[in-house]
Amino acid sequence: MADMNTNVNIVWHGGATGNGMLKAEYLHTKVAIPTSLGGSGHGADPKELLVSSAATCFIATLTYMLESRKLPVVEHTINSEVMISKDGFNIIHYPQIILSADATEAQIQSAQRAIDGADKGCEVGNLLKKAGVTIEVQGKVFLK
Repeated sequence: MADMNTNVNIVWHGGATGNGMLKAEYLHTKVAIPTSLGGSGHGADPKELLVSSAATCFIATLTYMLESRKLPVVEHTINSEVMISKDGFNIIHYPQIILSADATEAQIQSAQRAIDGADKGCEVGNLLKKAGVTIEVQGKVFLK
């Protein structure tokens, strides 16, 4: 992993039922304690931020892999969900890749392999896995 330095600043107002403003170089959002934990719920909670980080890392890694393979990508998306229980912390990524209608079978298979590769190559996901988080990927490739 390359050396990286980043700075995040949060200013909080109003106690547990208030909220904060998180600022980073390219991120500016409200954060809050969820209502289920006695907070206001008026902002992103830590779990949302964590799964957002994992999803962003996954799709950025996937984007790089798809581009390096020169695949005819029309669009690619990801939906991710987190489930937290007494048994653990689980994230499921649902990436979808849409290739042009004239994509070959080899290109379809390459896109599918890129989904698996993005899971293995995502540094945030790998850190979370080392911390005991289960990450599952259920990706699909379509033609348009």
